[in-house]
Amino acid sequence: MGLDAVRTFVAVAEAGQFQEAAAELAVTQQAVSKRVAALERNLGVRLFTRTPRGARLTIDGQAFLPHARELLRVADRAAASVRTGRRPLRVDVIASRVAASGLMRGFHRAHPDIDLDVVMLFDIDTAVAALRSGAIDATFRAVAVPGRPLPEDIESVRVLDEPLQLLTGPAHALAGARSVPLARLAGHRIWMPGIVPGTEWAAYYDDLVAEFGLTIEATGPNFGSDALLDTIADTPALATFMGEQTRLVWPAGHGLRRIPVTDPTPVYPHSLLWHRDNPHPALTILRTHLATTAADHDAAGTWSPSWVLPAERAAAHGDRPVQRVSRTTQWST
Repeated sequence: MGLDAVRTFVAVAEAGQFQEAAAELAVTQQAVSKRVAALERNLGVRLFTRTPRGARLTIDGQAFLPHARELLRVADRAAASVRTGRRPLRVDVIASRVAASGLMRGFHRAHPDIDLDVVMLFDIDTAVAALRSGAIDATFRAVAVPGRPLPEDIESVRVLDEPLQLLTGPAHALAGARSVPLARLAGHRIWMPGIVPGTEWAAYYDDLVAEFGLTIEATGPNFGSDALLDTIADTPALATFMGEQTRLVWPAGHGLRRIPVTDPTPVYPHSLLWHRDNPHPALTILRTHLATTAADHDAAGTWSPSWVLPAERAAAHGDRPVQRVSRTTQWST
């Protein structure tokens, strides 16, 4: 059953004449007759009774008409779902409480007329596969994990360097500090059960540990942020890292402290990734918006991992030299 035949049937039913339907569809009356006849043969019933005044629906035609209209509506929706500029921009933000989600909220406030679908994918491999298949238009990630460069058809640009903060309970030894030098954290237990081997954030913290001799524990099951906050509040020996823009709420009785880390300040390098051939017009608007709101990358006195893509760093800076605190060993990408 072809959509052209169904569309022709609906046009004849609404016009009541083959000639008027032909004019509406910009085809000949003969073509209309052939399409209707083919549809009747396919269905095994007569849809119209021909009269001197035109065409009148049979009982079977009356039964088929609402379904035919629904078929056409579904077909139109299916086409619109992939038509450039008419479907929502689909963006992966990893999780609802992290900085990327905040960036997209800011974009939505600035461009409320752009339809958005916000999704949450777990790891970079899944996100890149979704970019390449067209399932999403963009994703926020830290790139590129050592030994796993991005595919050549995936573009990226740094959009946010998010400072890390230390989160402690009220009885922790550093709870009273207004800020804490990164080197002073050596010997303290930093508990992060959400670190999963193979993810880009695991690579980031591996690099941080190797650079500054920290102790990060990822032991125990990950019951989510609420359980993490409860444990940190009740355990003086434990602290955890969180991004400056991570949005968390905890009971007032927890007495948790968010303490800036300095000398140098470790920053998590958020990047926007997209497929080189993606034509969605809102993607360009998103990139422009993020470029106007992006903070300075690799500023003096900050630390970011040595595996940030050199080409991406140059693009973010307009090929300007950068100052950064990092070890000299570089992974090839």
